[in-house]
Amino acid sequence: RLYQIPFEMPDCEGESETRTLHLVGDFSAPAEFFVTLGVFSFLYAMAALVLYLRFHSLYGENKKLPFADFCITVCFAFFWLVAAAAWGKGLTDVKAATRPASLIAAMGVCQGQEVVCNAGTTPAMGLANISVVR
Repeated sequence: RLYQIPFEMPDCEGESETRTLHLVGDFSAPAEFFVTLGVFSFLYAMAALVLYLRFHSLYGENKKLPFADFCITVCFAFFWLVAAAAWGKGLTDVKAATRPASLIAAMGVCQGQEVVCNAGTTPAMGLANISVVR
């Protein structure tokens, strides 16, 4: 799937007109992977909690069950690390696609010889960075 992120830019030839440009790219896969893994982790934690509390004697008697639980937990921890790295990569891709210099380079109106375009301010990505770190 390709997503288009629209943004408005002025058309210098007509003062009141604006054109909509689209950034093309799919930045959702890493976030979807991270959220899916979080949902499965939550469901497994609820199932394990029921097993620990309701069927405690079965868990204590069977020696393979704690080892299987440990292996599943290790797998979830590994996939959580992979998902966090993928989310970080996805965020880096979004930052690169929405960097003001990249947007200005994509605007045809800024390609003229005597045209000077500047971006103003860089978008704040602090909360997005914190979401990856945490």
